[in-house]
Amino acid sequence: MIKKLTESVYNVGAIDWGRTLFDEIVPTPQGTSYNAYIVFGKEKTALIDTVEPYKLDELKRNLEELNVKKIDYIISNHAEQDHSGSIPALLEMFPEAIVITNEKCKGFEMDLLHIPEEKFKVIKEGDTVKLGGKTLEFIFTPWVHWPETMSTYLIEDKILFSCDFFGSHVATSYTFAKYYDKVYHEAKRYYAEIMMPFRNFIEKNIKKVEAKEINIIAPSHGPAFDNPEYIINAYKEWIDPTPQNMVLIAFVSMHESTRKMVEYLADALVQKGVDVKIRNLTTGDVGEIAMDLVDVATIIIATPMVLAGAHPNAVYGAYLANVLRPKAKFAGIIGSFGWGGKAVDVIKANLSNLKVELLEPVFIKGDAKDKDLAKLDELAETIYQKHKEAGIIK
Repeated sequence: MIKKLTESVYNVGAIDWGRTLFDEIVPTPQGTSYNAYIVFGKEKTALIDTVEPYKLDELKRNLEELNVKKIDYIISNHAEQDHSGSIPALLEMFPEAIVITNEKCKGFEMDLLHIPEEKFKVIKEGDTVKLGGKTLEFIFTPWVHWPETMSTYLIEDKILFSCDFFGSHVATSYTFAKYYDKVYHEAKRYYAEIMMPFRNFIEKNIKKVEAKEINIIAPSHGPAFDNPEYIINAYKEWIDPTPQNMVLIAFVSMHESTRKMVEYLADALVQKGVDVKIRNLTTGDVGEIAMDLVDVATIIIATPMVLAGAHPNAVYGAYLANVLRPKAKFAGIIGSFGWGGKAVDVIKANLSNLKVELLEPVFIKGDAKDKDLAKLDELAETIYQKHKEAGIIK
């Protein structure tokens, strides 16, 4: 399916309607796309990024439909194989083509794809390539989400080809973002799952691309944006260092004791004006949990004891938060046990990357009694006061 952005720019990539899991960890309930953009100049033709190798036939069909006989340059914004994996096959189809990328990306692609060094032209930030009436400028945007990632800017058409930056896992037939609630949701999921640990880099990169006049943002996944302010402002919201007055309680419960604690704590927090999200770590969508982590001020991990330790799913929940490094300010651990164990130590060890204040754990023996529920009331009051002192509650 070919998607026309302008008279000289087309998305010739592939739509993956049925992909439900990315990188063997990231749920993609809306499918995804691998966007590759062909830019026709009067003298030269450039292809910006490619597709997953198993979708190469779709890219080939699109190029044939546009009667592309020659590609002079393959611009590689990012070495990960969902963008670069088809470069070797394209170099066989268009042996005159040169791969244009940065030094770091070249090294990755020589390792990952075995592309010979002589097929590369290495550029530096701010360099340009002229196609005849069309000029491509290269903007380095590292850590969105690999260290070598860059963006390409088509000066005359004011199009930013942003690679993973501003992307979303959405399979769709439309060229530009249309159903904004769905695109926002999936773009936030995408940000949460792969971009959130690099908030400081993203802030710098937003400033860098905003220095350009942009009419269209064309990412490598999901629809393009013909109102670029929409997705830029969404990113600014997500990277804002002040979290919302919200608590995420991520829990596992084997025989309902821990679940009762979770529901009691949630009610106590809501009564104090603190918003709550409850996610079951056994049945919940990892992407939804990651999106919650974008906003929350406090993370509570709730777990029973299993063989004298935390439940494995609770350990995973803590580890997920640890690697995503959200902007949360506080964290707590609650749960129940039968004869004892070291669940608190295990969970704490898996939160070591977070710049949070750890609150006093609340672990009870057996099913909660009135005195145990009083401890949860105290925890709710502590969280409320912490949010207030941090300026999260105005």
